[in-house]
Amino acid sequence: MASRIGAPDVLEPVELPVPQPKPDELRVDVHVIGVTWMDTQIRMGKGPAVYAAEPPFIPGGAVAGSVGAIGTRVDRGWLGTRVVARANGGGYVQNAICSPENTFRVPDGLDLQDAMALMDDGSTALALLEKTPVGAGDRVLVAPGVGGLGHVLVQLALAAGATVVAAVRGAEKLAAARSLGAEAVDYSVPNWPDQVRQIADGGVEAAYDGVGGAIGAASVDLLVDGGRFSGYGMTSGAQTTIGAADRQRLTVCDMSQLPEFWSDNPRRVQQILREAAAGRVRPLIGQTYPLAEAVRAHEDIEARRFIGKSLLLP
Repeated sequence: MASRIGAPDVLEPVELPVPQPKPDELRVDVHVIGVTWMDTQIRMGKGPAVYAAEPPFIPGGAVAGSVGAIGTRVDRGWLGTRVVARANGGGYVQNAICSPENTFRVPDGLDLQDAMALMDDGSTALALLEKTPVGAGDRVLVAPGVGGLGHVLVQLALAAGATVVAAVRGAEKLAAARSLGAEAVDYSVPNWPDQVRQIADGGVEAAYDGVGGAIGAASVDLLVDGGRFSGYGMTSGAQTTIGAADRQRLTVCDMSQLPEFWSDNPRRVQQILREAAAGRVRPLIGQTYPLAEAVRAHEDIEARRFIGKSLLLP
C-alpha cells in the first residue's frame, strides 16, 4: 500500500482481511501482478488527473490468477477459471475483487505470467496500430523498442510486413530487439538518428514514441513528409513537443489518444491473448519480484533497469 505520495519507499506491506465479493463481483486469487511505468507516476503524484489517487491507496490494477469466489448474481462458471482482470481498488494484492466485465478468461496453454504481460501493454499496442496502422513496405521506428509495450509493437508491426527499427539503450536491449527480428539502434549514442536514416533509407513512415523529450523530438525529425507519429508515453519525464510545421506535414496522434482506447479494451485484451496462445506474439518478461519487493520493482523502473515487462509475484 502507498501510505503517502512520494518515493518508492512509501510502498509498505500491510495485512488486510481476505475480501468477499458483493453480489455482482468476483474474487481473483492472484498469482501474478502487472507493474507499469504509470504506477510509479501515480505513486509520485505525477500521473494524469484521471488516475489520481488519494493516499493511502493500493497501487496497480492488472492481476492474473484463478477465480476463488463469486457474488450471488455472478455465473458459477467463473469459479476456478484462470483469468486476467482489472482489480477494483488496486492490484498489488493477494486477493483482488473484480467485476466480471473486466475479467477475461486465459486461453488453455497460455501461461498466466505471459497473459499478464500482455493484458495492458498488448491491448494498447493493438489500439495504437489500429489508430496509426502500418503495412508491408513501411519503415517504422519504435522507441523504446523492448519496453513492456514497445516489444509488442515491434512484433505486431513486423507481422504486418513493416521494417522495424527498435530504439533502445544498452547492449542487452540491442540483443533483445534483434532477437525479435527488428533492426536496432542505441539511442544513448549521439548519432543514433543517422543510424536510423541509414537503415531506413532516409527516414521512416511511422514512429511510435513512448519516451518523449529529446528522443521523441528526434523521432519526429526522422519521419518523412506524410509520415505518422503516435505518442503513448513519456518515460523521459516530458511529452514530445511537435511544432506547427511538423503538424502540417505529418499525421499526429499524441498521448491524448489513450483514453479513446478504453471503451473497446475488452475486445483487444481477448484478441492479444488469442495471438499469444497461437504463438504469434511472444511476451518478453525481463524480471519478476516478490510482491513484498514492490519498492525494488519501482526503483528499477524509474532507473530504467529493466527489459520487457516487470511482474510481481504474491
